[in-house]
Amino acid sequence: MFQDLGKVLIFLGLALAAVGLLLTWFPSLRLGRLPGDLFVRRENWSLHFPLVTCLLASVVLTLVFWLIQWLRR
Repeated sequence: MFQDLGKVLIFLGLALAAVGLLLTWFPSLRLGRLPGDLFVRRENWSLHFPLVTCLLASVVLTLVFWLIQWLRR
């Protein structure tokens, strides 16, 4: 049981490091500022909700977890 958890944590760590490297090497990816992300600015406040970025992250994570589950069979 703990071996499986260890493997998952190692994979998640490597995936997080890969994302960090991508964001460092390619700052022009502009995650959080995609078309469809909501940004409202008024006199005393502003609201930024990255709607499309959240949807994109959800699709990517769904595909990654599906692939992990498929490979474990």
